[in-house]
Amino acid sequence: MAGIGFELRRLLDRQSLWGLVRAYAYAGVISSGPWVLSIMGVMGIGLLSVGRVPGVEVRQFLVTVTYLMAASLVLTGGLQLMFTRFIADCVYRREEARVLPNLLGALTVTGLGAAALAVPLMFLLAGSFAVRLFTVAGLVVLCASWIAVVLLSSLRDYRAVVGSFAAGYAISVAAALVLRPLGIAGLLGGFLLGQIVLLLAMVGLVARRFPTGALVAFDFLDRRRAYASLAATGLLYNLGIWIDKLIFWFTPSTSEVVLGPLRASVIYDIPIFLAYLSIVPGMAVFLVRVETAFAEEYDGFFAAVREGQTLADIRRRRDRLTLAVKQGISEIFKVQGITVLVLLAAAPRLLEAVGISRLYLQLFSVDLAGVAMQVLMLAVFNVLFYLDERRATLALSATFCALNAVLTVATQHAGPPFYGYGFALSTAVTSLVGLLIVSRKLDRLEADTFMRAR
Repeated sequence: MAGIGFELRRLLDRQSLWGLVRAYAYAGVISSGPWVLSIMGVMGIGLLSVGRVPGVEVRQFLVTVTYLMAASLVLTGGLQLMFTRFIADCVYRREEARVLPNLLGALTVTGLGAAALAVPLMFLLAGSFAVRLFTVAGLVVLCASWIAVVLLSSLRDYRAVVGSFAAGYAISVAAALVLRPLGIAGLLGGFLLGQIVLLLAMVGLVARRFPTGALVAFDFLDRRRAYASLAATGLLYNLGIWIDKLIFWFTPSTSEVVLGPLRASVIYDIPIFLAYLSIVPGMAVFLVRVETAFAEEYDGFFAAVREGQTLADIRRRRDRLTLAVKQGISEIFKVQGITVLVLLAAAPRLLEAVGISRLYLQLFSVDLAGVAMQVLMLAVFNVLFYLDERRATLALSATFCALNAVLTVATQHAGPPFYGYGFALSTAVTSLVGLLIVSRKLDRLEADTFMRAR
């Protein structure tokens, strides 16, 4: 599934500064686009609406979209990983004609499931009928979008992928600004319109890359090809990402009511979401250096095994695979570390520029470290997925989710100076444990490979 990464590597092979900049720019947008562009788009809508829309409604819009992002990611987390594995198997077996029908099937299941959960919420949410309708529709569309995003890494047309992201969020911002005289309903309607365009664009790109005569298929639900452990891993991982926010949102002492049952934590939300903007450099390295380089060496190792090469050759391939992981992890440390240091130095002015008190500086600093470790955690998970270590990834996801919940509650009781440490420590511990597991698995790779073959 690293097809787009190989195309970006060609830009690097040109040995030019412009090629280097373009490769990492594309990689940053593609790998972190859904996260970063959504944050920037929503914040852009909010900032451009100040003075034109009552401040209360702007905040209600921002909080509503945040809840939609959280709910859609948690709801689809399990299916995302299951579907990723199914598509990867289809591409590996050269069954590409099954990709598009199963994508449409997955979108059907996701849309109906999200609607079944969301429609009853219309009676619980506050606001006008239009606000509630756009909220429900937004959840359905975002859930479908996270499934479609799964296939983007297998596409080679990186320009079209980046263009789709840019067009979708540009339309979201533009439509929201045009409709802002309607208040929160207009902002939500504009945001929804852009997300629909983005979803259709992604499906169109997949249809162009994987043409087929079939319409809809549900092979991905076949028990022989569906992995419950991957579903559990995806659910726990995404829940782990959001559980600290949920705890702060629904603890009365750290939050306040914004719109009906929706609550927000002013002291916690802004620093963590600003910190997530720092994820771009690390994710770019992750796509170009870790996922792509590792995939290349991984294919070489198993090709050597299948072709019956000598044990010495297979071990050399294993060493190259291990070196690719080490170099990728090292580059993530360097790039994300430099990013964190630069943002820490600029943090006081950055917070002032967005109108945030310097009292948030410590929390922002801790969140930057936590986000940096999250990039490392993603790299570890990626390697383990390639090695088909489903039990290990499930255990790590459960550890991350549990640690984030327990440590966040503990830091709440400890007081404001300790806020954010629950998230940062949970990502750090999970990443370090994951690195130890990866190291052990790579050391035993050829032995485990032949034992499985038996």
